Amino acid sequence: MEPPEMINAGQLVLKRWEAEWAEEGTAAIRESIPELEPFLPWASDSYVLSDTREYIERSVKSWEAGTEFNYAIFTTVGELIGSIGLMTRLGPGVLEIGYWLRSTYTRRGYMTAAVDAIARVALALDGIDRIAIQHDVANVASGIVAERAGFPEVRQFDRDPTAPGETGRFVLRERRA
Repeated sequence: MEPPEMINAGQLVLKRWEAEWAEEGTAAIRESIPELEPFLPWASDSYVLSDTREYIERSVKSWEAGTEFNYAIFTTVGELIGSIGLMTRLGPGVLEIGYWLRSTYTRRGYMTAAVDAIARVALALDGIDRIAIQHDVANVASGIVAERAGFPEVRQFDRDPTAPGETGRFVLRERRA
């Protein structure tokens, strides 16, 4: 399974993460800490450039290992506005999508477009028959994005919270081929 290194999403372009984008990626995260911190355990005031560099290094290794495929999200004019990835952690035949968006770009349909584009690409990969998104019930924005991108709720389940805004009640949403 080898997803493309670049995905055209109409008003956006998803590109495999590169080291040269670490500073802008860090800036995007730092600007968005108030919105990201409640639901992403790594998002905190202590997040710095070396964290982004480590993330990109892990992304390169994970891509080569075939376990994660992480993309930076750019507008068509080259603004880095977020990140989205496909993960194999749910087992054979399924890829899980994870994402975050720079706060100043929310409520414009960007993440819905990115999720839809990456899901279409993922469902075209050999051996993949479903795509999943998991989010805490308190993360309403992620739920709205998933629903708008065609991911109906499959079930809810309990899991230990890992971030300060999580309730421990999670929603699994899926889109099938």
